[in-house]
Amino acid sequence: MATQEFDLVVIGAGPGGYVAAIRASQLGLKTAIVEREHMGGICLNWGCIPTKAMLRSSEVFHLMHRAKEFGLKADGIDYDLDAVVKRSRAVAKQLNSGVGHLMKKNKVAVVMGEATLPAKGTVSVKTEKGTETLKAKNIILATGARARELPGLEADGDLVWTYKHALVPPRMPKKLLVIGSGAIGIEFASFYNTLGSETTVVEVMDRILPVEDAEISAFAKKSFTKQGMTIMEKAMVKQLDRGKGTITAHIETGGKVEKHTFDTVISAVGIVGNTEGLGLEALGVKIDRSHVVTDAYCRTGVEGLYAIGDIAGAPWLAHKASHEGVMVAELIAGKNDVHPVKPESIAGCTYCHPQVASVGYSEAKAKELGFDIKVGRFPFIGNGKAIALGEPEGMVKTVFDAKTGELLGAHMVGAEVTELIQGYVVGRTLETTEEDLMHTVFPHPTLSEMMHESVLDAYDRVIHI
Repeated sequence: MATQEFDLVVIGAGPGGYVAAIRASQLGLKTAIVEREHMGGICLNWGCIPTKAMLRSSEVFHLMHRAKEFGLKADGIDYDLDAVVKRSRAVAKQLNSGVGHLMKKNKVAVVMGEATLPAKGTVSVKTEKGTETLKAKNIILATGARARELPGLEADGDLVWTYKHALVPPRMPKKLLVIGSGAIGIEFASFYNTLGSETTVVEVMDRILPVEDAEISAFAKKSFTKQGMTIMEKAMVKQLDRGKGTITAHIETGGKVEKHTFDTVISAVGIVGNTEGLGLEALGVKIDRSHVVTDAYCRTGVEGLYAIGDIAGAPWLAHKASHEGVMVAELIAGKNDVHPVKPESIAGCTYCHPQVASVGYSEAKAKELGFDIKVGRFPFIGNGKAIALGEPEGMVKTVFDAKTGELLGAHMVGAEVTELIQGYVVGRTLETTEEDLMHTVFPHPTLSEMMHESVLDAYDRVIHI
């Protein structure tokens, strides 16, 4: 087949790749994107979006059970798992076709197939019709990551599931074990627990949601336990004995191994970068623990070759990938006001019930970095809107540099905090101080008022507690 020439070839059409391609095209670069499976990648098809659709169903189900509290009547409350999954898949499909439309609109050439890099500046794509060769001075690797599988805990789609199986479940688990309490593990635990699965979460670290502030983790754990979840911290699944319709997990805690029986296990023990089979090592690309090593501008050290998103390491977040995609496209196009993405300025959001969101340094991290700090807290129970919503459980926590008033970090747990966190993200980007935040007028009655009060609390000026 004929060789095609481009200014840029992007490998992978997830939230990093497709956004990079759009921005590059906007900047006048002739761009192609290669995707082996789904436009929109894991996030859109098997991650962020379909999980949020399912979690929304479980949230509505939870609220229906609380109808009486709100002066409403609802009898015979039930769910149809197939219909819940069908809605989730329809949401993903709608967005998937939307990405295809965006590629057309932005005149990005789409090549469906498996890519390899036989030489610098060359991408070979194995398509249904044969092999296509794409030449470009610049190539962006955006091949993402997949679920890590631990020996003996491999998924089989029947008794042991990955996130993919959990999104299209063959049945409703009665007794569920979730291994790993990061965002993915906790979101699935929350979904299935709300729909009635007897749920146990095992976390190897000393607390669940280990990347969050310790106080937020403890609050979330209390909420989950109240909802009937069993949480096992500093625990490890040593072995799974698979039987007919049941599975026995050997769980080690405090040096003792106990056996527990379940009918379903979801493994959510981290991710592995998709670096294999591309020919990266032969080009001289450095790979460390399955992730491509890059500098702050996503350069790999091989001229004209960049890596963005999950393949380039933590934080493994779609919005980080998209932002890096834009940055690299602008770098390639020769724009001179390009800023690297700072990991500590990227918010993390977990859509369990209650929601968890954070940006910047935790209290412990700020202390570890040597900051003299001021910490403010405000509980949901002190907020009129939270009480009116029937969501009085939660808290907002802010961490400031005592010397300069810089907002070092913000941490939240409770209703809609994944939407609220952006206020602090903007604040950090604008290099806000406590004074700016105190002088900001927050609308009443809103949950956002707690963000104001938490700042006031750090400086002993809190009003409503």
